[in-house]
Amino acid sequence: MPKPLNVAVVGATGLVGSQLLNVMKERDFPVGNLKLLASSRSVGMKVEFRGSEIEVLRAQPDAFEGTDIAFFCAGSDISRELAPHAVKAGAVVIDKSNAFRMDPDVPLVVPEVNPEALADHKGIVASPNCSTIQMVVALKPIQLLSRIERVIVSTYQAVTGTGKEAAEELHEQSEAVLAGKKASPVVYPYQIAFNLLPHIDSFWDNGFTGEEMKMVLETKKILGDDDIQVAATTVRVPVFNCHSESVSVKTIHPLGALRVRQALASAPGVVVADEPSLGIYPMPIDASGRDEVFVGRIRDDLDDPTWVHFWLVADNLRKGAATNAVQIAERMIQEGLL
Repeated sequence: MPKPLNVAVVGATGLVGSQLLNVMKERDFPVGNLKLLASSRSVGMKVEFRGSEIEVLRAQPDAFEGTDIAFFCAGSDISRELAPHAVKAGAVVIDKSNAFRMDPDVPLVVPEVNPEALADHKGIVASPNCSTIQMVVALKPIQLLSRIERVIVSTYQAVTGTGKEAAEELHEQSEAVLAGKKASPVVYPYQIAFNLLPHIDSFWDNGFTGEEMKMVLETKKILGDDDIQVAATTVRVPVFNCHSESVSVKTIHPLGALRVRQALASAPGVVVADEPSLGIYPMPIDASGRDEVFVGRIRDDLDDPTWVHFWLVADNLRKGAATNAVQIAERMIQEGLL
């Protein structure tokens, strides 16, 4: 049994922070003392954890004394400001934000894909973008069969990827539209209820969005191959939870859908749900609350045998965020890195 660790959670009252506490409870993570940290508007709140009511404290530079591991579940600005203080205080930081992902000195880790990268940590480990995580979990078993040349992905991302306010906005707009009233967008630039927004994050000069470029750059780093060509189109959809993705993969050697299906079925963290004739394929309502990546609609390209196409779904708050962070910590405990 691992020794209890003193744990801090930054952003403890947000969607990801709250889910992380649930995941730690479910997985019996070895928590000794738990410190919950958030912005000033949440200070003083009480949060239940394993039968105790824990008061939320202010996230500030001197809050990490005596902490073994600090999960950062807030924005990039907070991570850049406070993570170095946590490391200086002796904590290992597992950061869910975009602050350090492309830093060459910071491992970017999905435990089912590249756990070996953890050995090189210098106090901070980055957890990838939610949409990247679920895709690379499915790409890794394919990469083990043949080098991947190109990936084309279109995402269908739930509003909880934006946060609590976005989920509330979808709920309120849906009620308004169904009542024949006008929906008023606040979180998103346009109505999200009964609509699709091909716009996640800001647009870059190359025509891709920040979310799309995260998938491009993070995939190369995690899979350890800068020559993989990745093109992404990311779309926000009126779904509360779980991101879905349509993925097309070109490999150097033809693999075929049957071989890919077999590799995915035996891969860690993957569930193959692929019986279209019986109406079996991954859907958000089935993946919600689960930690696996569900893959289906696995099929050969009609013209080029080096391409395979599939559909995947995962819970963006769990595997795409909280669970991946906890799995990183579990792996570090296992490897004696904490």
